[in-house]
Amino acid sequence: MELTKGQVAVVTGGASGIGLALAERFAGAGLNLVIGDVQPDALATATTQLQARGVEVLPVQLDVSKEADVQGLAQQTIDHFGAVHVVCNNAGVAARADPWFGPISSWEWVMGVNFWGVVHGCRAFLPHLAAGGGHIVNTASIAGLFPGFGPSYDASKHAVVAISEQLYNTVRGAGLPIGVSVLCPGWVRTNIFEADRNWPAELGAKPDDDVAMTAIAGHYERALAEGRTPASVADAVADAVLADRFWVIPHQDFLDICIERWATIAERADPQPPEDVPGMPPRSQILAEVAAALGLDAPASAPASP
Repeated sequence: MELTKGQVAVVTGGASGIGLALAERFAGAGLNLVIGDVQPDALATATTQLQARGVEVLPVQLDVSKEADVQGLAQQTIDHFGAVHVVCNNAGVAARADPWFGPISSWEWVMGVNFWGVVHGCRAFLPHLAAGGGHIVNTASIAGLFPGFGPSYDASKHAVVAISEQLYNTVRGAGLPIGVSVLCPGWVRTNIFEADRNWPAELGAKPDDDVAMTAIAGHYERALAEGRTPASVADAVADAVLADRFWVIPHQDFLDICIERWATIAERADPQPPEDVPGMPPRSQILAEVAAALGLDAPASAPASP
C-alpha cells in the first residue's frame, strides 16, 4: 500500500525505541498518528516531538495486555480520525527474573505484553481495516526464529511469528484488503533491557534479577548499544508496507544462524547453540562467567555446532 498524507497510523509502544522511530517514519510521510504507551511521561514527550513534524497526534496511555484498553485504543482512533490505515502492534518487554525458579509473574508480564498485546491489537483493529483496507505490522524479534534470549521472551516472540503468519494466510485466503508484516530484528538501540521500569503493580512485587542474567547483563547492554538504530529498522518496516511484504528481518547475520539451526532441525539433530552469536562474546565465555557468578566450576567445552 502507499503511505500518503492524511492517512492514520497506530503504534503501540510508540513513546520510545522502535515504536517512536516508526511513528517518526510515518509522520515523515504525512500520516497522522495514534501512539499508545504505558509510560505517561514518555508518552507526553513523544507527543510533543511528533507534533513538531506537522502531523496530528493522539496519545493514548494503555496497557496492551488488557483487551479493554486495546479495544478502547481502536475506538478512540476511529472516533478521533474516522479511519485507520496502518497498525503497528509493537509494545514489548523482556524479563530479567529467573524463569524457572523465580515467580510466575515474570512470565505473565512478558506473555501479557508481547503475545496478548499483539492478539488484542489484531482483533481490535481488523474489523476497521477490513472495511477500508490497510496494513498490520507485528513486532516479533529474531528470538521468534532463534531461541536463546530467555525462555519467556523467546516463547512470546515465537508465538507472534506464528500468529502473524496465520493472519497473513487468513486475510489472503479471504481476499481482504489487508497486508500483514512481521518484524524480526536482532540487536537494536532501545531500552528494552530496562523494560521492568514499567512493572505492573497488579502483579505484585517486581521479581529479583536472575543471578545468571546479572552476570552477563553488560554483554546484553553493549550489544544493544552497538545495534542498529531504531530509525533504520523503521525504514525497513516502511519498505515492507510499501511492498506488501511479510518478512522484515533487518539483520542478515542473525538470519544466517537461523538458517543453520533449521538445517540441523532438518537432520533431526539435538539442539546445540552456536559458539558465536552476533554481538555477544563466545558462548564458552558466557557459560564460564555464569558459572563463576553461581560459584560453580566452569563447564566443560561442548562440541562445536555444525
